[in-house]
Amino acid sequence: VQLQASGGGLVQAGGSLRLSCVASFSSSTMGWFRQAPGKEREFVAAIGWSGAITYYADSVKGRFTISREGAKNTVYLQMNDLKPEDTAVYYCATSGYPLRKLLSEDAYDVWGQGTQVTVSS
Repeated sequence: VQLQASGGGLVQAGGSLRLSCVASFSSSTMGWFRQAPGKEREFVAAIGWSGAITYYADSVKGRFTISREGAKNTVYLQMNDLKPEDTAVYYCATSGYPLRKLLSEDAYDVWGQGTQVTVSS
């Protein structure tokens, strides 16, 4: 059971990054969370099995897009118009629960190692 996240880096404000996360198994729901220095981990986005249902944190709506390739057990997070406040370690996670409603963080049971995103002003 493994999640491998990649795609982080350093970018200027207004720039874009695309995060990827590959799972070694199939899962119902895949999500992204982030943790900034000195802050608690927070939800960013989630996507259901078919990709038809997605949820976003208010802070990223309209700028971030989550998508997935079911056959590859891969989830992506396209991040556009990045802001310095988006700087954080981004984690992908999976849940066996279907995404019929926004899931709590406790519902995610497998976590990746995190990838650093740094946005300079």
